[in-house]
Amino acid sequence: MATKKMNAFYAQSGGVTAVINASACGVIETARKHKDKIGKVYAGRNGIIGALTENLIDTTKESATAVAALRHTPSGGFGSCRYKLKSLEANKREYERLIEVFKAHNIGYFFYNGGGDSADTCYKVSQLSETLGYPVQAIHVPKTVDNDLPITDNCPGFGSVAKYIAVSTLEATYDVRSMCATSTKVFVLEVMGRHAGWIAAAGAMASSKDTELPIVVLFPEVLFDQKKFLAKVGSLVKKFGYCTVVVSEGCHYPDGKFLAEQGTRDAFGHAQLGGAAPVVANMIKDALGHKFHWAVADYLQRAARHIASKTDVKQAYELGKKAVELAVKGHNSVMPTVDRISDSPYKYKIGMADLKDVANVEKFMPRDFITKDGFGITPKCKRYLTPLIQGEDYPKYQDGLPVYVTLKNVAVAKKLPAFKL
Repeated sequence: MATKKMNAFYAQSGGVTAVINASACGVIETARKHKDKIGKVYAGRNGIIGALTENLIDTTKESATAVAALRHTPSGGFGSCRYKLKSLEANKREYERLIEVFKAHNIGYFFYNGGGDSADTCYKVSQLSETLGYPVQAIHVPKTVDNDLPITDNCPGFGSVAKYIAVSTLEATYDVRSMCATSTKVFVLEVMGRHAGWIAAAGAMASSKDTELPIVVLFPEVLFDQKKFLAKVGSLVKKFGYCTVVVSEGCHYPDGKFLAEQGTRDAFGHAQLGGAAPVVANMIKDALGHKFHWAVADYLQRAARHIASKTDVKQAYELGKKAVELAVKGHNSVMPTVDRISDSPYKYKIGMADLKDVANVEKFMPRDFITKDGFGITPKCKRYLTPLIQGEDYPKYQDGLPVYVTLKNVAVAKKLPAFKL
Protein backbone atom coordinates (compact mmCIF):
# COMPACT_ATOMS: atom_id res chain seq x y z
CA MET A 1 0.00 0.00 0.00
CA ALA A 2 1.25 3.45 -0.95
CA THR A 3 1.85 5.29 2.35
CA LYS A 4 3.04 8.57 0.88
CA LYS A 5 1.31 10.56 -1.83
CA MET A 6 1.84 8.87 -5.20
CA ASN A 7 0.72 9.50 -8.76
CA ALA A 8 -1.63 7.16 -10.60
CA PHE A 9 -1.43 5.61 -14.05
CA TYR A 10 -4.64 4.88 -16.00
CA ALA A 11 -4.84 3.15 -19.36
CA GLN A 12 -7.49 1.86 -21.75
CA SER A 13 -6.95 -1.53 -23.35
CA GLY A 14 -8.32 -3.64 -26.18
CA GLY A 15 -11.44 -2.82 -28.18
CA VAL A 16 -13.07 0.39 -27.00
CA THR A 17 -16.76 0.80 -26.10
CA ALA A 18 -19.50 3.41 -25.87
CA VAL A 19 -18.86 3.75 -22.12
CA ILE A 20 -15.15 3.11 -21.44
CA ASN A 21 -14.71 6.88 -21.15
CA ALA A 22 -17.39 6.94 -18.44
CA SER A 23 -15.08 4.66 -16.42
CA ALA A 24 -12.16 7.01 -17.16
CA CYS A 25 -14.32 9.87 -15.89
CA GLY A 26 -15.07 7.87 -12.72
CA VAL A 27 -11.37 7.20 -12.13
CA ILE A 28 -10.18 10.78 -12.73
CA GLU A 29 -12.98 12.57 -10.87
CA THR A 30 -12.64 10.27 -7.85
CA ALA A 31 -8.83 10.55 -7.81
CA ARG A 32 -9.21 14.35 -7.73
CA LYS A 33 -11.21 13.95 -4.50
CA HIS A 34 -8.34 12.04 -2.84
CA LYS A 35 -5.53 14.55 -3.18
CA ASP A 36 -4.10 13.45 0.18
CA LYS A 37 -3.18 10.05 -1.34
CA ILE A 38 -3.17 10.53 -5.12
CA GLY A 39 -1.15 13.27 -6.80
CA LYS A 40 -1.60 13.40 -10.56
CA VAL A 41 -3.40 10.91 -12.78
CA TYR A 42 -1.29 10.11 -15.82
CA ALA A 43 -3.00 8.33 -18.72
CA GLY A 44 -1.16 6.01 -21.07
CA ARG A 45 -1.22 7.27 -24.64
CA ASN A 46 -2.60 4.27 -26.53
CA GLY A 47 -2.85 2.03 -23.49
CA ILE A 48 -0.05 0.07 -21.83
CA ILE A 49 2.23 0.98 -24.74
CA GLY A 50 2.15 4.52 -23.34
CA ALA A 51 3.70 3.27 -20.10
CA LEU A 52 6.41 1.24 -21.86
CA THR A 53 7.38 4.08 -24.21
CA GLU A 54 6.93 6.74 -21.49
CA ASN A 55 4.20 8.40 -23.54
CA LEU A 56 2.19 9.72 -20.62
CA ILE A 57 -0.69 12.19 -20.69
CA ASP A 58 -1.15 14.69 -17.85
CA THR A 59 -4.89 14.59 -17.07
CA THR A 60 -4.51 17.50 -14.61
CA LYS A 61 -4.32 19.72 -17.71
CA GLU A 62 -7.94 18.81 -18.51
CA SER A 63 -10.69 20.99 -17.04
CA ALA A 64 -13.38 19.51 -14.79
CA THR A 65 -15.86 20.20 -17.64
CA ALA A 66 -13.76 18.24 -20.17
CA VAL A 67 -13.35 15.30 -17.78
CA ALA A 68 -17.10 15.31 -17.05
CA ALA A 69 -17.78 15.29 -20.82
CA LEU A 70 -15.95 11.95 -21.09
CA ARG A 71 -19.02 10.39 -19.48
CA HIS A 72 -21.05 10.91 -22.66
CA THR A 73 -18.23 10.50 -25.24
CA PRO A 74 -17.70 7.09 -26.91
CA SER A 75 -14.48 5.19 -27.62
CA GLY A 76 -11.11 5.72 -25.92
CA GLY A 77 -10.29 9.30 -24.94
CA PHE A 78 -6.59 8.48 -24.47
CA GLY A 79 -6.18 5.86 -27.19
CA SER A 80 -6.11 2.10 -26.68
CA CYS A 81 -4.05 -0.84 -27.90
CA ARG A 82 -4.01 -4.59 -28.21
CA TYR A 83 -0.79 -5.47 -26.45
CA LYS A 84 -0.49 -8.30 -23.94
CA LEU A 85 2.48 -8.44 -21.59
CA LYS A 86 4.17 -11.83 -21.67
CA SER A 87 5.07 -13.60 -18.43
CA LEU A 88 7.84 -12.15 -16.26
CA GLU A 89 10.05 -15.12 -17.16
CA ALA A 90 9.47 -14.64 -20.90
CA ASN A 91 9.95 -10.88 -20.99
CA LYS A 92 11.56 -9.42 -17.89
CA ARG A 93 12.73 -6.28 -19.72
CA GLU A 94 9.14 -5.00 -20.18
CA TYR A 95 8.44 -5.26 -16.47
CA GLU A 96 11.75 -3.66 -15.57
CA ARG A 97 10.89 -0.86 -17.98
CA LEU A 98 7.46 -0.38 -16.34
CA ILE A 99 9.18 -0.03 -12.97
CA GLU A 100 11.66 2.47 -14.42
CA VAL A 101 8.79 4.59 -15.76
CA PHE A 102 6.76 4.27 -12.54
CA LYS A 103 9.80 5.27 -10.44
CA ALA A 104 10.66 8.20 -12.72
CA HIS A 105 7.12 9.58 -12.42
CA ASN A 106 6.39 8.56 -8.82
CA ILE A 107 3.56 6.21 -9.85
CA GLY A 108 2.18 3.95 -7.12
CA TYR A 109 -1.32 3.24 -8.49
CA PHE A 110 -2.11 1.38 -11.71
CA PHE A 111 -5.67 1.37 -13.11
CA TYR A 112 -6.14 -0.80 -16.18
CA ASN A 113 -9.46 -0.57 -18.02
CA GLY A 114 -10.08 -3.60 -20.20
CA GLY A 115 -11.28 -7.15 -20.78
CA GLY A 116 -9.86 -10.64 -20.26
CA ASP A 117 -6.37 -10.12 -21.68
CA SER A 118 -6.12 -6.82 -19.81
CA ALA A 119 -7.08 -8.52 -16.54
CA ASP A 120 -4.13 -10.85 -17.09
CA THR A 121 -1.76 -7.91 -17.73
CA CYS A 122 -3.09 -6.10 -14.66
CA TYR A 123 -2.60 -9.22 -12.54
CA LYS A 124 1.03 -9.48 -13.70
CA VAL A 125 1.64 -5.81 -12.84
CA SER A 126 0.02 -6.35 -9.42
CA GLN A 127 2.71 -8.91 -8.63
CA LEU A 128 5.59 -6.48 -9.27
CA SER A 129 5.99 -5.57 -5.61
CA GLU A 130 6.59 -9.25 -4.83
CA THR A 131 8.61 -10.22 -7.90
CA LEU A 132 10.74 -7.13 -8.50
CA GLY A 133 10.37 -5.24 -5.23
CA TYR A 134 8.48 -2.20 -6.55
CA PRO A 135 5.36 -1.22 -4.58
CA VAL A 136 2.46 -0.67 -6.99
CA GLN A 137 -1.24 -1.23 -6.43
CA ALA A 138 -2.90 -2.55 -9.57
CA ILE A 139 -6.67 -2.41 -9.93
CA HIS A 140 -8.48 -3.73 -13.00
CA VAL A 141 -11.49 -1.74 -14.22
CA PRO A 142 -13.73 -4.16 -16.16
CA LYS A 143 -14.69 -3.35 -19.74
CA THR A 144 -15.69 -5.63 -22.57
CA VAL A 145 -18.56 -5.65 -25.03
CA ASP A 146 -18.23 -9.46 -25.10
CA ASN A 147 -19.52 -9.64 -21.49
CA ASP A 148 -17.25 -12.63 -20.87
CA LEU A 149 -15.43 -11.66 -17.65
CA PRO A 150 -16.18 -14.00 -14.74
CA ILE A 151 -17.60 -13.12 -11.29
CA THR A 152 -19.08 -9.72 -12.25
CA ASP A 153 -22.77 -9.87 -13.23
CA ASN A 154 -21.98 -8.01 -16.45
CA CYS A 155 -19.25 -5.88 -18.01
CA PRO A 156 -19.45 -2.17 -18.86
CA GLY A 157 -19.76 -1.77 -22.61
CA PHE A 158 -22.00 -4.79 -23.00
CA GLY A 159 -25.33 -3.22 -22.03
CA SER A 160 -24.96 -0.49 -24.65
CA VAL A 161 -23.95 -2.89 -27.42
CA ALA A 162 -26.84 -5.16 -26.42
CA LYS A 163 -29.24 -2.20 -26.65
CA TYR A 164 -27.87 -1.19 -30.06
CA ILE A 165 -28.19 -4.75 -31.41
CA ALA A 166 -31.68 -5.26 -29.96
CA VAL A 167 -32.87 -1.96 -31.48
CA SER A 168 -31.13 -2.60 -34.83
CA THR A 169 -32.59 -6.12 -35.05
CA LEU A 170 -36.06 -4.78 -34.25
CA GLU A 171 -35.90 -2.02 -36.84
CA ALA A 172 -34.31 -4.13 -39.59
CA THR A 173 -36.88 -6.90 -39.01
CA TYR A 174 -39.70 -4.37 -39.48
CA ASP A 175 -37.98 -3.35 -42.73
CA VAL A 176 -37.70 -6.88 -44.11
CA ARG A 177 -41.30 -7.57 -43.05
CA SER A 178 -42.36 -4.65 -45.26
CA MET A 179 -40.38 -5.87 -48.28
CA CYS A 180 -40.83 -9.64 -48.16
CA ALA A 181 -43.81 -9.93 -50.53
CA THR A 182 -41.77 -9.12 -53.62
CA SER A 183 -38.09 -8.95 -52.64
CA THR A 184 -35.98 -9.50 -49.51
CA LYS A 185 -37.07 -12.40 -47.33
CA VAL A 186 -34.03 -12.77 -45.07
CA PHE A 187 -31.88 -10.20 -43.29
CA VAL A 188 -28.62 -11.37 -41.69
CA LEU A 189 -26.87 -9.28 -39.03
CA GLU A 190 -23.37 -10.21 -37.88
CA VAL A 191 -22.39 -9.14 -34.37
CA MET A 192 -19.28 -9.33 -32.18
CA GLY A 193 -18.60 -12.18 -29.76
CA ARG A 194 -15.68 -14.49 -30.35
CA HIS A 195 -16.46 -17.25 -27.85
CA ALA A 196 -19.49 -15.95 -25.96
CA GLY A 197 -22.89 -15.28 -27.51
CA TRP A 198 -24.09 -12.53 -25.18
CA ILE A 199 -24.30 -9.87 -27.91
CA ALA A 200 -26.05 -12.19 -30.35
CA ALA A 201 -28.55 -13.07 -27.62
CA ALA A 202 -29.53 -9.40 -27.43
CA GLY A 203 -30.85 -9.59 -30.99
CA ALA A 204 -33.55 -12.00 -29.78
CA MET A 205 -34.81 -9.29 -27.38
CA ALA A 206 -36.50 -7.68 -30.42
CA SER A 207 -39.21 -10.34 -30.35
CA SER A 208 -41.78 -10.04 -27.57
CA LYS A 209 -45.05 -11.62 -26.43
CA ASP A 210 -46.92 -8.67 -27.89
CA THR A 211 -45.08 -8.74 -31.22
CA GLU A 212 -43.58 -12.10 -32.12
CA LEU A 213 -40.85 -11.69 -34.72
CA PRO A 214 -39.09 -14.53 -36.58
CA ILE A 215 -35.49 -14.21 -35.35
CA VAL A 216 -32.83 -16.93 -35.50
CA VAL A 217 -29.71 -16.53 -33.36
CA LEU A 218 -26.45 -18.36 -34.07
CA PHE A 219 -24.36 -18.64 -30.89
CA PRO A 220 -20.67 -19.57 -30.50
CA GLU A 221 -21.75 -21.87 -27.65
CA VAL A 222 -23.90 -23.98 -30.03
CA LEU A 223 -22.07 -25.97 -32.72
CA PHE A 224 -23.29 -24.91 -36.15
CA ASP A 225 -25.51 -27.51 -37.82
CA GLN A 226 -26.17 -26.35 -41.38
CA LYS A 227 -29.03 -28.75 -42.09
CA LYS A 228 -30.86 -27.87 -38.86
CA PHE A 229 -30.28 -24.15 -39.40
CA LEU A 230 -31.64 -24.15 -42.96
CA ALA A 231 -34.70 -26.11 -41.84
CA LYS A 232 -35.35 -23.48 -39.14
CA VAL A 233 -35.03 -20.56 -41.57
CA GLY A 234 -37.21 -22.38 -44.12
CA SER A 235 -40.00 -23.01 -41.61
CA LEU A 236 -39.97 -19.39 -40.36
CA VAL A 237 -40.10 -17.93 -43.87
CA LYS A 238 -42.96 -20.31 -44.67
CA LYS A 239 -44.88 -19.20 -41.56
CA PHE A 240 -44.11 -15.45 -41.50
CA GLY A 241 -42.96 -14.74 -45.04
CA TYR A 242 -39.56 -13.49 -43.83
CA CYS A 243 -36.97 -13.85 -41.05
CA THR A 244 -33.92 -12.21 -39.48
CA VAL A 245 -30.74 -14.08 -38.57
CA VAL A 246 -28.37 -12.68 -35.91
CA VAL A 247 -25.02 -14.45 -36.21
CA SER A 248 -22.17 -14.14 -33.75
CA GLU A 249 -18.74 -13.73 -35.37
CA GLY A 250 -17.64 -16.68 -33.22
CA CYS A 251 -20.19 -19.15 -34.61
CA HIS A 252 -18.30 -22.29 -35.63
CA TYR A 253 -18.59 -25.78 -37.06
CA PRO A 254 -18.17 -28.90 -34.88
CA ASP A 255 -14.50 -29.14 -35.97
CA GLY A 256 -13.85 -25.69 -34.44
CA LYS A 257 -13.55 -23.79 -37.74
CA PHE A 258 -15.27 -20.41 -37.60
CA LEU A 259 -17.85 -19.57 -40.26
CA ALA A 260 -16.10 -16.20 -40.46
CA GLU A 261 -12.44 -17.25 -40.33
CA GLN A 262 -10.21 -15.22 -42.64
CA GLY A 263 -6.95 -17.04 -41.93
CA THR A 264 -5.34 -14.02 -40.22
CA ARG A 265 -4.72 -13.30 -36.52
CA ASP A 266 -4.95 -10.16 -34.36
CA ALA A 267 -2.25 -8.79 -32.02
CA PHE A 268 -3.42 -11.06 -29.19
CA GLY A 269 -3.03 -14.12 -31.47
CA HIS A 270 -6.78 -14.67 -31.87
CA ALA A 271 -8.17 -15.72 -35.28
CA GLN A 272 -9.27 -12.60 -37.16
CA LEU A 273 -13.00 -12.89 -37.65
CA GLY A 274 -15.48 -11.03 -39.83
CA GLY A 275 -17.48 -12.41 -42.69
CA ALA A 276 -19.99 -14.78 -41.11
CA ALA A 277 -22.96 -12.76 -42.44
CA PRO A 278 -22.25 -13.20 -46.18
CA VAL A 279 -21.41 -16.88 -45.59
CA VAL A 280 -24.77 -17.46 -43.89
CA ALA A 281 -26.72 -15.30 -46.36
CA ASN A 282 -25.33 -17.14 -49.38
CA MET A 283 -25.93 -20.48 -47.68
CA ILE A 284 -29.63 -19.56 -47.40
CA LYS A 285 -29.78 -18.32 -51.01
CA ASP A 286 -28.13 -21.49 -52.37
CA ALA A 287 -30.32 -23.89 -50.38
CA LEU A 288 -33.65 -22.05 -50.21
CA GLY A 289 -33.43 -19.48 -52.99
CA HIS A 290 -34.46 -16.56 -50.76
CA LYS A 291 -33.35 -13.06 -51.61
CA PHE A 292 -31.31 -11.53 -48.78
CA HIS A 293 -29.56 -8.50 -47.35
CA TRP A 294 -26.76 -8.70 -44.80
CA ALA A 295 -24.84 -6.29 -42.58
CA VAL A 296 -21.92 -6.41 -40.19
CA ALA A 297 -22.46 -4.25 -37.09
CA ASP A 298 -18.68 -4.08 -36.49
CA TYR A 299 -17.47 -0.78 -34.92
CA LEU A 300 -20.97 0.72 -35.16
CA GLN A 301 -22.25 -1.48 -32.34
CA ARG A 302 -19.54 -0.59 -29.84
CA ALA A 303 -19.25 3.11 -30.73
CA ALA A 304 -22.99 3.85 -30.54
CA ARG A 305 -23.02 6.25 -27.60
CA HIS A 306 -26.17 7.94 -28.96
CA ILE A 307 -28.22 4.91 -27.91
CA ALA A 308 -26.21 3.81 -24.87
CA SER A 309 -27.96 2.01 -22.03
CA LYS A 310 -28.44 4.23 -18.98
CA THR A 311 -27.70 1.23 -16.73
CA ASP A 312 -24.43 0.64 -18.60
CA VAL A 313 -23.25 4.26 -18.38
CA LYS A 314 -24.03 4.38 -14.67
CA GLN A 315 -22.21 1.12 -13.90
CA ALA A 316 -19.20 2.07 -16.04
CA TYR A 317 -18.78 5.25 -14.00
CA GLU A 318 -19.38 3.48 -10.67
CA LEU A 319 -16.74 0.82 -11.39
CA GLY A 320 -14.14 3.48 -12.28
CA LYS A 321 -14.99 5.32 -9.07
CA LYS A 322 -14.83 2.12 -7.00
CA ALA A 323 -11.41 1.22 -8.45
CA VAL A 324 -9.94 4.40 -6.96
CA GLU A 325 -11.74 3.89 -3.64
CA LEU A 326 -10.32 0.34 -3.41
CA ALA A 327 -6.81 1.63 -4.17
CA VAL A 328 -6.83 4.34 -1.51
CA LYS A 329 -8.04 1.74 1.00
CA GLY A 330 -4.89 -0.25 0.25
CA HIS A 331 -6.21 -2.98 -2.06
CA ASN A 332 -4.04 -4.53 -4.77
CA SER A 333 -4.70 -7.14 -7.46
CA VAL A 334 -8.49 -6.75 -7.40
CA MET A 335 -11.32 -5.78 -9.75
CA PRO A 336 -14.55 -4.00 -8.78
CA THR A 337 -17.61 -6.01 -9.82
CA VAL A 338 -21.34 -5.64 -10.38
CA ASP A 339 -23.11 -8.01 -7.96
CA ARG A 340 -26.76 -8.54 -8.93
CA ILE A 341 -29.23 -8.72 -6.06
CA SER A 342 -32.49 -9.01 -8.03
CA ASP A 343 -33.80 -8.96 -11.64
CA SER A 344 -37.06 -7.09 -11.19
CA PRO A 345 -36.81 -4.56 -9.76
CA TYR A 346 -33.18 -4.53 -10.86
CA LYS A 347 -30.92 -4.15 -7.85
CA TYR A 348 -27.16 -4.56 -7.56
CA LYS A 349 -24.19 -3.53 -5.45
CA ILE A 350 -20.58 -2.85 -6.39
CA GLY A 351 -18.39 -5.65 -5.05
CA MET A 352 -14.81 -6.83 -5.47
CA ALA A 353 -13.04 -9.87 -6.95
CA ASP A 354 -9.44 -11.07 -6.74
CA LEU A 355 -7.64 -10.70 -10.07
CA LYS A 356 -6.17 -14.20 -9.81
CA ASP A 357 -9.76 -15.47 -10.15
CA VAL A 358 -10.53 -13.21 -13.13
CA ALA A 359 -7.42 -13.39 -15.34
CA ASN A 360 -7.71 -15.83 -18.26
CA VAL A 361 -11.20 -17.05 -17.31
CA GLU A 362 -14.02 -16.64 -19.84
CA LYS A 363 -17.72 -16.56 -18.96
CA PHE A 364 -19.93 -18.20 -21.55
CA MET A 365 -23.70 -18.12 -21.85
CA PRO A 366 -25.26 -20.78 -19.60
CA ARG A 367 -27.04 -23.50 -21.57
CA ASP A 368 -30.32 -22.68 -19.81
CA PHE A 369 -30.15 -19.18 -21.37
CA ILE A 370 -30.42 -20.75 -24.85
CA THR A 371 -33.56 -22.49 -26.13
CA LYS A 372 -33.47 -26.26 -26.65
CA ASP A 373 -33.26 -25.93 -30.43
CA GLY A 374 -30.18 -23.69 -30.01
CA PHE A 375 -31.61 -20.76 -32.02
CA GLY A 376 -33.15 -18.47 -29.40
CA ILE A 377 -33.11 -17.25 -25.80
CA THR A 378 -35.09 -18.47 -22.80
CA PRO A 379 -37.20 -16.37 -20.40
CA LYS A 380 -34.32 -16.70 -17.88
CA CYS A 381 -31.94 -15.06 -20.37
CA LYS A 382 -34.47 -12.32 -21.08
CA ARG A 383 -34.76 -11.60 -17.34
CA TYR A 384 -30.97 -11.28 -17.19
CA LEU A 385 -30.67 -9.01 -20.25
CA THR A 386 -33.69 -6.72 -19.76
CA PRO A 387 -32.29 -4.48 -16.97
CA LEU A 388 -28.94 -4.15 -18.75
CA ILE A 389 -30.47 -2.34 -21.74
CA GLN A 390 -32.82 -0.18 -19.66
CA GLY A 391 -32.94 3.58 -19.85
CA GLU A 392 -31.58 6.18 -22.23
CA ASP A 393 -28.65 8.48 -21.51
CA TYR A 394 -28.59 10.72 -24.55
CA PRO A 395 -25.63 13.03 -25.07
CA LYS A 396 -26.28 16.71 -25.78
CA TYR A 397 -26.92 17.48 -29.44
CA GLN A 398 -25.81 20.46 -31.51
CA ASP A 399 -26.64 21.07 -35.17
CA GLY A 400 -28.22 17.64 -35.30
CA LEU A 401 -25.14 15.76 -34.03
CA PRO A 402 -24.10 14.55 -30.58
CA VAL A 403 -21.52 16.71 -28.81
CA TYR A 404 -18.44 14.66 -27.89
CA VAL A 405 -15.23 15.85 -26.26
CA THR A 406 -11.70 15.60 -27.69
CA LEU A 407 -9.21 16.01 -24.86
CA LYS A 408 -6.04 18.12 -25.06
CA ASN A 409 -3.97 15.06 -24.02
CA VAL A 410 -0.93 17.13 -22.99
CA ALA A 411 2.26 15.04 -22.95
CA VAL A 412 4.30 14.61 -19.77
CA ALA A 413 7.99 15.44 -20.26
CA LYS A 414 10.07 12.28 -20.73
CA LYS A 415 12.83 11.51 -18.23
CA LEU A 416 14.18 8.22 -19.59
CA PRO A 417 15.97 6.91 -22.69
CA ALA A 418 13.74 5.63 -25.53
CA PHE A 419 12.42 2.06 -25.31
CA LYS A 420 11.89 -0.22 -28.30
CA LEU A 421 8.82 -2.45 -28.13
